Amino acid sequence: MASRGYDMTPTMYSPDGRIYQVEYAIETVKRGTLAIGIRTKQGVIMAVEEKQRALQTKNITQKIFQVDHHIGLAAAGYIPDARVQVDSARAFSQGNKMTYDESVEIGTVAKYLADTAHQFTQYGGVRPNGVSMIIAGIDQKGESIHVIDPSGTFVQFTAVAIGAGADEVNSFLEKNYNPDMSLEDAAALAIASINLKTEEKSEIKNVKMAKVSSDSKVFEKVSESDLENYSKNVSKFTNE
Repeated sequence: MASRGYDMTPTMYSPDGRIYQVEYAIETVKRGTLAIGIRTKQGVIMAVEEKQRALQTKNITQKIFQVDHHIGLAAAGYIPDARVQVDSARAFSQGNKMTYDESVEIGTVAKYLADTAHQFTQYGGVRPNGVSMIIAGIDQKGESIHVIDPSGTFVQFTAVAIGAGADEVNSFLEKNYNPDMSLEDAAALAIASINLKTEEKSEIKNVKMAKVSSDSKVFEKVSESDLENYSKNVSKFTNE
């Protein structure tokens, strides 16, 4: 085996400077279904791919969470790990509000989650979180999107995809993203991105979405009827 036992604990570097358990966790993220975040001047969009079973209750997403009234989170990878981190982020956000009497900044929550993820790469007897998260919202500094990965790294983006096929989707976003686009067009771009490898680019059956608009500054789940309306604009990004 190439790792030669260096993957037995997240506290051990291999001779070539790798932490195998962190790399395995990042590989778990790559096997998860897509999650996408898009920032515009009108707000932020979070969208995920969720393939529901025939008898599964509709309109419930397992991969998008509300952290605070103005912050949402979309996850790719091992979702139970995301739930634990979301609970921690909610408590942190509420504590910040009680201490400082103002809404927490998105970057502050991102750093907190990244620091928490990093701790699981420093101690024996634990494993790194097998999930990456897109945390998005609107605060005093405006619209913001950050991605946290299992290593504890966090990076700010204007548009980003994580999960299976993320490299191709990120290339698609680079070609089609415009910072001046409307929130509706950003939602359509997210739908097109999730359906990048399917024939029907405007299909919404496997799409779940949430948004924080600049007008309300409040996290909202996007209804199926709104998704239908957004999907009508998908052709803007798929017709070559």
